Amino acid sequence: MRLLRRIAVGLSALAVGLVGVPGTAVAALDVTVGLSNVKATTSGSASSLSGVITLRSKIDVQVDPASLKVKVDGQEYPATVKQAAKLDRRAMLVIDTSGSMGAQGMATVRKASATYLSTVPADVKVGVASFADTAGVDLPPTLDRAAAQRVINGLDSRGDTSLYAGMQSAAAVLSGTGDRSIVLLSDGADTMAGDKVKALQDALAKLRAGGIRVDVVRFKSNDPEATAALQSFAAVNGGSVVSAEDTAGAAAAFQASAQALSRQVQFSTTIPKALAGQHTYEITGMAGTTGFGFSRQIDFGAAAPAPATPAVPATPAPAQAAGVGPAPVLVASRTPFIAAALLGLALFVVIGTALAPTLQTKRERRVAAIGAYVVGDTVALSRQEMKAAQSTITAQLLDMGDRVMKDRKSTSKTMSLIERADLPFRAGEWLVLRVIAVIVGAALGMVFAGEAKFVGLFIGGVLGLLLMPLGLRFAASRRARKFEAQLPQILLLISTSLRSGFGLPQSLDAVARDAAEPAGKEFSRALAETRIGTDISDALERVADRMESKSMHWTVMAIRIQREVGGNLADTLRTTAGTLRERESLHRQVATLSAEGRLSAYILIALPIFIFLYMTRVNYGYVSLLWTTMPGLFMTGFGLVSLGIGIVWMRKVVQIEV
Repeated sequence: MRLLRRIAVGLSALAVGLVGVPGTAVAALDVTVGLSNVKATTSGSASSLSGVITLRSKIDVQVDPASLKVKVDGQEYPATVKQAAKLDRRAMLVIDTSGSMGAQGMATVRKASATYLSTVPADVKVGVASFADTAGVDLPPTLDRAAAQRVINGLDSRGDTSLYAGMQSAAAVLSGTGDRSIVLLSDGADTMAGDKVKALQDALAKLRAGGIRVDVVRFKSNDPEATAALQSFAAVNGGSVVSAEDTAGAAAAFQASAQALSRQVQFSTTIPKALAGQHTYEITGMAGTTGFGFSRQIDFGAAAPAPATPAVPATPAPAQAAGVGPAPVLVASRTPFIAAALLGLALFVVIGTALAPTLQTKRERRVAAIGAYVVGDTVALSRQEMKAAQSTITAQLLDMGDRVMKDRKSTSKTMSLIERADLPFRAGEWLVLRVIAVIVGAALGMVFAGEAKFVGLFIGGVLGLLLMPLGLRFAASRRARKFEAQLPQILLLISTSLRSGFGLPQSLDAVARDAAEPAGKEFSRALAETRIGTDISDALERVADRMESKSMHWTVMAIRIQREVGGNLADTLRTTAGTLRERESLHRQVATLSAEGRLSAYILIALPIFIFLYMTRVNYGYVSLLWTTMPGLFMTGFGLVSLGIGIVWMRKVVQIEV
């Protein structure tokens, strides 16, 4: 039964291959002629036909331009021939890495691939795909020959054979216009596909649709099923099948495929009439002493409708008028991502504008209202203005955010940071802004990531998730440091006021009126709390907690001790100010001495991150090995763990408590 199944699959493969190719090339003296990238266009009252002819031969042979003849519907038209050096040419090395290849087979693959990469023309982009239990593209087409060889050197032999899936993967990455070719090395039939006939038909359909030429190297295999499938691949666009029993044979076959790209020529012919729909074309010629011929059908497109009334010719788009082909495709492919980024930015601006008039908590509005009677420059917001500015959608979003943040353990810490940074946000508003930041970051990441769109989506989302809390911590820390720097001078001002005969509340009032931000605002809030019955020591303790200031805690402790045991408060505060000033001086001296270590730590932390982002942009195929291969995944995990340990270690080394 297994033998009958193999015979049936072989016959079906051969039938599919013959049906898919209406024209064949004449091969003699080991010369194989392929035809690919055939295009038919109609413009105005004329049509044109062009394509690429590829010669595979052990000897140096070229197409004779004088012998090339092109016929359309039996009518012969003059043809011109030129070199294909300026054509967009891409090739894929599709390697069988199943367990049957073994260590010797993989050594042959590395040797043959090195020969191919050293022989192929410099303008040809070469990629790598492999198949075993699974199939996939290991490296998209690139001009980096060293990268391609590194990928091939990293392949190993394992598992079964998913030949048809491997061919479909390679055909998918070769989509687009230009010359496309595959060099396939395999030693057996597909053992993974469920419906082998359908899988083979699907692979052939993709090759046919992409105009992809396949050169097959059959390595140490006489399996009828495999032979029929490989021959059907080669028959699609004039490829070849070469048997190789050793390393030298495989290397010679790969070299012949690379040399064939050096013998490619482009032909074109002009048809002095407008054609539409399906038409039959015939191409004949001589390659050395070998004749070749193709007979196929091609679609010239729909006929242009005749205008009912004379109309002014439409002005072509700038890119089309200049003859630029790929540019519109590039713009179209990125349009959804650019639109998503703009939509995210618009949503951010709209919600931010809607939230602006309402960004105050109830407690802050009450304190501001009381502060209006204490400090003259404090202005309370109008409740009517806030209600008029707050829309229904905004209220729903904020209520949802408040409900989510209500039960979170980190909400109190977040609100402390917001209060320390003096930002007019409440919990629900902060959550909404963080969600918007993640959306905008993910959209921008997809726009600027190039080929690595999903990597850009992930990185952009992570950055959007982290930048908001990091920015909040930075703003809170900056304001707290500024308060710490102002505190010694503030204490001297209070001490002077006390010596002049003022009481502590009157001295704090002077500070609230004359001191710069943030000290002026914080002491104003403390003074406002004393007006509604809070003890002055407790109000100042809240300032210390809110600003997370050790110096302020010491100051409050000095005031409490003086109130309990007595003494001169002015002298106590002056002494405290001197101590804080000396501490600040020592802190700056330590920061100066440790600046070099901190800068080195920042550079060492940022260097691998920026190199990863840069390489993702300029050489995605090389970096993608970190998450597409098992060794790469281990290296990625080890690198992230090492980076985390290094960050903690360097932070502890340069952090000196004063």
